[in-house]
Amino acid sequence: MAYIRKTIDEKEIERQQAVCARIFERVTADGARPLAMVDTYGCQQNEADSEKLRGYLAEMGYGFTQDEFQADVIVVNTCAVREHAEMRVLGNVGALTHSKKARPGQIIAVCGCMVQQEHMAQKIKMSYPVVDLVFGPHELWRFPELLEQVMEKHRRVFAAEKNDGAVAEGIPVRRDGKVKAWLSIMYGCNNFCTYCIVPYVRGRERSRLPEDVVAEARELVAAGYKDITLLGQNVNSYGKDLEENVDFADLIRMINAIPGDFLIRFMTSHPRDATEKLFRTMAECEKCAHHIHLPVQSGSDRILKQMNRHYDRAKYLSEIETARRYMPDIVITTDIIVGFPGETEEDFADTLSLCEEVRYDAMFTFIYSKRVGTPAATMPDPYTREDKQKHFDALTELANRISGEKHKEYEGKTVRVLIDGETGKEEYNLSSRTNGGRLVHLRGDKGLIGQFAEVKITASNTWALYGELA
Repeated sequence: MAYIRKTIDEKEIERQQAVCARIFERVTADGARPLAMVDTYGCQQNEADSEKLRGYLAEMGYGFTQDEFQADVIVVNTCAVREHAEMRVLGNVGALTHSKKARPGQIIAVCGCMVQQEHMAQKIKMSYPVVDLVFGPHELWRFPELLEQVMEKHRRVFAAEKNDGAVAEGIPVRRDGKVKAWLSIMYGCNNFCTYCIVPYVRGRERSRLPEDVVAEARELVAAGYKDITLLGQNVNSYGKDLEENVDFADLIRMINAIPGDFLIRFMTSHPRDATEKLFRTMAECEKCAHHIHLPVQSGSDRILKQMNRHYDRAKYLSEIETARRYMPDIVITTDIIVGFPGETEEDFADTLSLCEEVRYDAMFTFIYSKRVGTPAATMPDPYTREDKQKHFDALTELANRISGEKHKEYEGKTVRVLIDGETGKEEYNLSSRTNGGRLVHLRGDKGLIGQFAEVKITASNTWALYGELA
């Protein structure tokens, strides 16, 4: 049976807005402004979700704080990709007993991917009585009514039932900063890599309509944002669920046509759907950054098959060659999992050789983390954590060496950067990014933040470039 793309009726969003108005009257009745805290873990999509949570909270009358002892409402937006992230969340949620004891009326909500897993929602219900509200990613659009239920009924509310998710337009957004913006173009994932929990907690792929995406991009450009990142679990499969004949490359061209001086970035790309059309589009669209994050995960064909990645080493290397043919200056970054169940010395050697061949500008490396409910969790795994740590250390050493060498090649060159913030340090007080996303520290007046500038690179290390205004 084909998946039918679902949308939330705009009347439902209007109903949530009405709930926001009721909560506003309730929490501001005494003339004081209540405060909320939103604590975010995980990926950029979670960051974008938190901006919607803040948007709703702002309409409810809340100001914002990062001090849990000042907050009337605390929302913890969680990640489920690795066990370490979940343990951090649970530890920090447990510690909120202190702030709730100091503020007995404080409402604590836990949302996001972690609680979409039934066993984690149950764990919070049984072991964390400090939590008043639990809801998964599919229920974010009705956060106001869930919060109102807690306020009115003075009981715990759980809303993390399994479903494939829907697209909700019109949710208010309160963004962090004025230079960079996240722009979600789709939600969910259909790939079902054997190690990954995301399709189970984020649901099936569902694309926003191109006109809605472009309209939001126009608003961002008009508001002065200079760095817009298009988000999806696999942006390369954008549009497959739409009736219109539009794909991700087409969407980039639509956004590129918006007047203004800004950069288009995107993540994440799945190699199974990376096409020559995409690379050609990136090269021809002057606003599209010459950077692609293309997670390979392993250099071994045997492990890639076990991971259900739907490509092999040869296909991946062919895509790298095509991208560099269209954009010789392209910056390529990747994710790699070390210690996938059954990974041998030979498999790991294949990963090292692939990394030497591609020479990534940066690698994000992880030791495999078992996720309950995924096929990989039941695969035999004879290797110890110590074995995996040795491989991880070797890969990290290689990644750092190549990154340092790549950065060294920038020295003496002049590059265009977007100055995006302050470092808090005296010598190099400003931070910026190249078109390819490389971090550049420089000296200058903070009034330059939000502007493009030419910078001469004078020094570098493994993690960053250093320069001066040209």
